[in-house]
Amino acid sequence: MQNPLTEALLKRIRSRTGSDDTPAANGSKESFPVDPKSLSVREAQFSDFEAIHSMNKRLGQGADSEENWNRLWRDNPAIRETNAQARIGWVLEDAGKITGFLGSIPLAYRLHGQVISAAATCRFAVEPSYRGFTHMLVNSFFRQKDVDLFLNTTATVGAGKMMAALRALPVPQADYGRVLFWVLHPGKFAQAVLRRAGMPLGLSRIAGIGGALAIRGDIAVRSRKAKKVARRFELRELNLEEVGSDFSAFWQERAKRAEYLFAQRSPEVLAWHFNAPSSQKKTKVIAGYTGSKLEGYIILRHEPAKEYLRRSVIADLMTATDEPELITSLLSAAHDCSKQFGSHVLELLGYPKRIREVCLLARPYWRDYPACPYYFKARDRALQQRLQSESAWYACPYDGDTTLWP
Repeated sequence: MQNPLTEALLKRIRSRTGSDDTPAANGSKESFPVDPKSLSVREAQFSDFEAIHSMNKRLGQGADSEENWNRLWRDNPAIRETNAQARIGWVLEDAGKITGFLGSIPLAYRLHGQVISAAATCRFAVEPSYRGFTHMLVNSFFRQKDVDLFLNTTATVGAGKMMAALRALPVPQADYGRVLFWVLHPGKFAQAVLRRAGMPLGLSRIAGIGGALAIRGDIAVRSRKAKKVARRFELRELNLEEVGSDFSAFWQERAKRAEYLFAQRSPEVLAWHFNAPSSQKKTKVIAGYTGSKLEGYIILRHEPAKEYLRRSVIADLMTATDEPELITSLLSAAHDCSKQFGSHVLELLGYPKRIREVCLLARPYWRDYPACPYYFKARDRALQQRLQSESAWYACPYDGDTTLWP
């Protein structure tokens, strides 16, 4: 039986974290009418940045920059890899005024040695009065004829319903919408949850003491931490710029053997993926070696505090043979690295069942999204059928736009 105070705190963070919905997808509309005849959809241009950024920021999509647009749609390695056209996305206009936007990021995947041209949705936002017409943007996204695979990896409930209506499917990887997490600093975690719930600072500090004691006791009794194991592996903490030829050889071997869809990885792609302009997020790589041979790695994203809570995310995790001892060693090192950084929690989303089962041995807490956040649709019927099998996926936060943003 879990401590009641601990359970109350966790229930609070589950309900707050899992209930968010983007302004683009909740389907609400204001009362005054919109004349459909005045609406049009066109491809977004770089000259639209200010108008799109202003609308997106107002509707809760977060800050962006022209430098980041250049990164995503001019300096993107997938453009060279797939020869796909680099479309920024589409805007919904009413008599020339931008009232909605859906971005489309080119990405490269591999399956059985073949390059798959993919596109991932991003920054989906529509003014409240126009949300009855969001399908016009989504239809444009799915009409890209030089794209093999369409992805939405950060779908809200509303966006997921729209994707499903257009025959996109939730990723079949078991429990993809269940986030596993470990509390690293019980006192700060408890106080952050109470502040997010609206409790004043002074009261949250007092109440947080009791919550911290309850969580510490629960962690101690239930061993909710990745235990250090007798290491046959040397673990090294690296910066992105230290990722080199040994990683390239590792990914080439994995891609050669992989029977599942495999997002393109290389030192160049990793640097592009994680080095967003003006980002306050810090990226660390923890690599496991036997001698000079790379056996596996974890990539951590340390994020700044958001709504009082600071988290680290396991953005990518891969090993040569999925050996439990190596996964446990990497997870333990990620736990220590994130705690040292000052994060309140360490989170893991996605990954195949064989990896999650090892992580579950560390007795994490968990929270569920209200619906699966990851949808896909393939242009080719045979590929779509192949991707309906759980074994065809290695889905994780490295996919789509989940960890691409500053």
